[in-house]
Amino acid sequence: MAYQKVIIVGNLGRDPEMRYTPDGTPVTTLNVAVNRVWNSPDGSRGEETAWFRVTAWRRTAEVAAQYLAKGRQVMVEGYLQVDKATGGPRVYQRNDGTYGASFELTADRLVLLGGRGEAGPSGPEGGRALEDQPRDDDIPF
Repeated sequence: MAYQKVIIVGNLGRDPEMRYTPDGTPVTTLNVAVNRVWNSPDGSRGEETAWFRVTAWRRTAEVAAQYLAKGRQVMVEGYLQVDKATGGPRVYQRNDGTYGASFELTADRLVLLGGRGEAGPSGPEGGRALEDQPRDDDIPF
């Protein structure tokens, strides 16, 4: 038996995009930026941002689309979707010719956190956990 779980905390880079599958199942896509900051031994500060494309399904998708917006902080628990061709992140070529990679997660659980002037954990939706139903292994579109 194998098990995989990924937990990220970051901020939305743009508003969520909700749509419906042909059978009417809601699905929402989120772009989450996760920042890492460190101090090097020479005293200089380093920083990097990793972007994750997160897919939420059913009721979780509906609530995420309703309460999340660009800049809002969220914690995502889920599992990685690997590129079937490479077994790793999805690699793509940008318009300027450089390459990038997209780390794709399917959300099992979202926790709406405070951030960017929004309500914090004591607010109406802050700190609220959203859990999805059993996962769909393949996106039907």
